[in-house]
Amino acid sequence: MFSLKGKSAIITGGGSGIGRAISVLFAKQGALVHIIELNSEAASNTIDEITKAGGNAIGYSCDVSNQAQVIDIFNKIGNIDILVNNAGIAHVGKLETTSEDDFTKIFNVNVKGVYNCLYAAIPALKKSTSAVILNMASIAALVGITDRFAYSMSKGAIYAMTLSVARDYMADGIRCNSISPARVHTPFVDGFIAKNYAGQEEAVFEKLSKSQPIGRMGKPEEVASLALYLCSDEAGFVTGNDYPLDGGFVKLNN
Repeated sequence: MFSLKGKSAIITGGGSGIGRAISVLFAKQGALVHIIELNSEAASNTIDEITKAGGNAIGYSCDVSNQAQVIDIFNKIGNIDILVNNAGIAHVGKLETTSEDDFTKIFNVNVKGVYNCLYAAIPALKKSTSAVILNMASIAALVGITDRFAYSMSKGAIYAMTLSVARDYMADGIRCNSISPARVHTPFVDGFIAKNYAGQEEAVFEKLSKSQPIGRMGKPEEVASLALYLCSDEAGFVTGNDYPLDGGFVKLNN
């Protein structure tokens, strides 16, 4: 079950965190993985891990907010079966502390970046017999989270685009779903805590962990496992859905 043998998958932001875990798992399951990543060194590290395990992966340096770059790379890749829109950046701040530059940066990467990849991928996905798109949203698209104005805006857009694409391209045999994680323990989280809470790292990590009713953060590998299911042929009847992966945050946090 859940074999991706013979499939070609593009994963944006595949150099670290959730994207890296998805890339590694998809390659393990037989996919040829194309990693689109702004950080070339991070992409190389993921590719090394995949090749040492006997998988196949290729890296491409790209700013997903630049449509010309994205289209050029997708054209070079050619045929694809799977697109995972994972690349994104975070921002902390409420409306009045979010500058225009901050808002624009979040929009360009998190919203326009996904649009650019969708726009570039659709022609190739129409040719696949098992085409699937997976977008990485967030619980911030579903519930109000303190000091996440711009980030929530961007993930709400991902949620809406997922439904729109699922509806518009159903007749072309393209499935489209999204995952909405709560806090996942990635290097970004450790860096954020170290930068903003020096000397309080352990206490803050514990507080953030317990904000999920289950009592801990998610693991990148757990997100990757759900991603594998949604992108596999076993999920052939699944489209137009968002899947909170949140340790009970959305429904049980009261």
